[in-house]
Amino acid sequence: MNNNVTVGILSDSHGFLDPRIAQVVNQCDYIVHAGDIFNAQVLEQLKPSIKLLAVAGNNDYPDFWKAEEADIVKSLPDTAELHVPGGLIRIEHGHRLGNHPEHDKFRSDHYDARLIVYGHTHHRIIDQQAEPWVVNPGASGKVRTHGGPSCLVLHASEAEWKIETALFGEC
Repeated sequence: MNNNVTVGILSDSHGFLDPRIAQVVNQCDYIVHAGDIFNAQVLEQLKPSIKLLAVAGNNDYPDFWKAEEADIVKSLPDTAELHVPGGLIRIEHGHRLGNHPEHDKFRSDHYDARLIVYGHTHHRIIDQQAEPWVVNPGASGKVRTHGGPSCLVLHASEAEWKIETALFGEC
């Protein structure tokens, strides 16, 4: 495994991926999408150098997607994990915990992770006050971006993890 990797973290595209977000995450080794994707076109724009992981959000179900994309949405797991230098990342949409999730609940459910990624609320959060860290990248499209579309980039090595925020103005 490479000693240093980057992970682009995004969520809540709701059928439109802001091109500035795509530009940021497509420079990463891995891309993690934490759900509410809405269509295959969003996934097709994500081109990490190593691997894309995406989970289903509360709006990612066959009746909501185009009929010809039913197999894609059905293949999205509820949770995913990614092993990178220095630890494990667990990904879920987070809607099971409601609109104001308790980070301690994520931490107890994913105690073996170093980083937990969730979406659903559309609010950017980087909670490093306890381990595992809990982050929400905010919304990557046009819907409820709370100040503009955003994503996160994790720089991970065995020695150190660092998270950067990419926040753009409204289109």
